[in-house]
Amino acid sequence: MSVRRKLFVSMASFILVMTLLFVLVTQVVVKASLAYMDWADRSQEIGLLEETFQAFYERNGNSWSGVRQVQIGEDWQGERRDASFRLLSPDGDELFAVGDASWFSAEETAVDGALIRRLGIREDLKVAGETVAVLYYLDPEVANVSKLRIGISSSVAFLLLASALVFALVSLLVANWLSKRLTAPLRQLIPAIDRLGKGAFGVTAPITSKDEYGTVADAFNKMSAQLEHAESVRKNLVADVAHELRTPLTILRGHLELIQQSGRSIEPESLLPLQDELIRVSRLVDDLHQLSLAEAGKLPLERRLTDLIGLLKRILERVELDAADKSITLVMMRDDEFFVIDASEPLGTDASEPLGIDASMPIMVEIDPYRMTQVFLNLLVNAVRYTPTGGTVTVTVSVERDEVSEEAPSRLRVKIADTGPGIAPEHLPFLFERFYRTEEARTRNSGGMGLGLAIAKQFVLAHEGTIEVESSLGQGTVFIVELPASSR
Repeated sequence: MSVRRKLFVSMASFILVMTLLFVLVTQVVVKASLAYMDWADRSQEIGLLEETFQAFYERNGNSWSGVRQVQIGEDWQGERRDASFRLLSPDGDELFAVGDASWFSAEETAVDGALIRRLGIREDLKVAGETVAVLYYLDPEVANVSKLRIGISSSVAFLLLASALVFALVSLLVANWLSKRLTAPLRQLIPAIDRLGKGAFGVTAPITSKDEYGTVADAFNKMSAQLEHAESVRKNLVADVAHELRTPLTILRGHLELIQQSGRSIEPESLLPLQDELIRVSRLVDDLHQLSLAEAGKLPLERRLTDLIGLLKRILERVELDAADKSITLVMMRDDEFFVIDASEPLGTDASEPLGIDASMPIMVEIDPYRMTQVFLNLLVNAVRYTPTGGTVTVTVSVERDEVSEEAPSRLRVKIADTGPGIAPEHLPFLFERFYRTEEARTRNSGGMGLGLAIAKQFVLAHEGTIEVESSLGQGTVFIVELPASSR
């Protein structure tokens, strides 16, 4: 059953039940109210008749035989000479009758007996606790009161039924319209879901409202876009891997064929290019393996308390020679303190010690030092690679304090900024994707295989941290790594 039908059936059932309940409750209340309407007081007249017939019944041996011979005086009527009564047996047989109800219309008089039973005051005659007869008393005033009660009851019942039918009909029409309107966004979403299920990634659903339906449609559109992007990445992955493997394998095959055709003994030096290509292939396979483990959440981490300042200093030492070749200045800052690494002097010499950060104030963080070394080394190597001669690479370490307890650090932030050419805005959203390069003409030797940033992101995520990039053309690039803080 569709959602629209379920919604309509639920609303219709509720409407019908409430309508029926309203009718029944109103009927009960009206009848109860009418039951308390005062009858005209005829207790004296009915009392005289009861005494007369009860006395006859007891004298006649508890039998109504010959009851028609009973003489009823005119004093039972009092001032009401137009009164009538009927005495009936418990089985409904007429035993005694007085009055013809001539003051009724012709049609009413024709059914005189039934009329008195319907409109008259009923009184059960009992002897020794047993009902032996039923007495019906009627006069014009009693008849009018009875007619009023019956008329009110009938009118109320008719009006209730008519209004209930109209109300139910209108409510069902409104319920049908509401169910159709409320489920319209779902009906618009279903074709998009069907198309997405058939592989049409990137399909979008119209957003027609700002309520929960609009939120669902927006979430669906985002999911569809992500699936389209993931499918594009999946399709490109095989081509990218094949492209990365083709060159080293071609070189290996060419060298081996050349060696076979030459027929000469192999010099050790001639095997070095083959070794370089094998290293490249091995590195590619290892990087893909690590990336797959990180994305699957199965990357093994050996966490231990590590001095982040000391770790960054050691990494800077590894890139110092490359920076010196391009006369790049390496700057490391911690909050307001900083020191400059002169490219012409080794790190840690007297030239840099006066501006060095106090080693007695380390920043301890629980990380896997090997994995995070890969992250920061990749970022620093890229920064040095794309910073022009004479530029600057700055590493800034800051501690964000908890708002509740200022003594407890909340997050550690490491910024690695360069003064390179920057990255175009259209490349920033895809920078951390595997095999992505910002320049199509970039070679492997200058630009790598496009896995470094993807691996760095997954390693940071494995440490429950975040990595972001900010860049402007002509103003350089800043990579920001945030990690959960440990004890200091």
